[in-house]
Amino acid sequence: MRSLYEAVYPGVYSPSGIELTARQRAQAAWLWSRRKAVIAGNSAAALLGAKWVSPALDAELIHDNRRPPARITVHKNTLADGEVGEVDDMPVTTPARTAFDIGRRTTSRLQALQRLDALTNATGLKLTDVEGVIAEHPGARGLVRLRRVLPLVDGGAESPQETRSRLVLVDAGLPAPQTQITVLDDYGDFVARIDLGYRDLRVGIEYDGPQHWTSTQQRDRDIDRYTALLDLGWTVIRVSSELLRHRRGTYVARVVAAMRAAGWRPSLPTVNLATSSRRVAS
Repeated sequence: MRSLYEAVYPGVYSPSGIELTARQRAQAAWLWSRRKAVIAGNSAAALLGAKWVSPALDAELIHDNRRPPARITVHKNTLADGEVGEVDDMPVTTPARTAFDIGRRTTSRLQALQRLDALTNATGLKLTDVEGVIAEHPGARGLVRLRRVLPLVDGGAESPQETRSRLVLVDAGLPAPQTQITVLDDYGDFVARIDLGYRDLRVGIEYDGPQHWTSTQQRDRDIDRYTALLDLGWTVIRVSSELLRHRRGTYVARVVAAMRAAGWRPSLPTVNLATSSRRVAS
């Protein structure tokens, strides 16, 4: 055991030298509980199929043992009927209960929204189901935080940066953009699927991850699809990590200019570019 395995938690071992995924860490934590705990929070989200759950996060359990080892967070919560399901024979909080816990415990508004977007994308979660869980636990801590972020959730986001791109625009006072817009040509043939944007105005927003710059094939496909979108009257704003982090005002201004060129007029006198530069970071 000492030469081939290393302890993850007391009594639970993994092959030496591997980095556990969030899903594997959740399973290891459940085994540490002697199969008595319910997997919850971000660990539950990982088991339910949510992408982007960081393996650096502690495993989360609902359990009556109040002295867990390092890298396990234990919550002593009451679970109502119907708030526990199963994944691979392990008890896991349902998508609605998982969203309820993540939304009220994650202090960063952006991180909470990114995690809830990913969970909703993976499970098809309905926000009305989360409201049902809230009704079952009216005195739970963090409900103000949860209610602040819940209306912003959109399961169409397919990456944390797409969530961030959307939130910057909403915080600037723009209408919430649609996600995953399918564009067809005049003959009904598929042209592209745009990350987010405003279909009626034919304004699209695309987040360019590293693959768009390092892959020659991806770059060639991007050139073809952007040309096709331009021919159909679309304006596409390309967004980078640097733009989102350090020049959010520039990003918003580009989107506003494209929307105005397409005939959009804001209901309010101005769009708050200053807010867009600050608030999303929190």
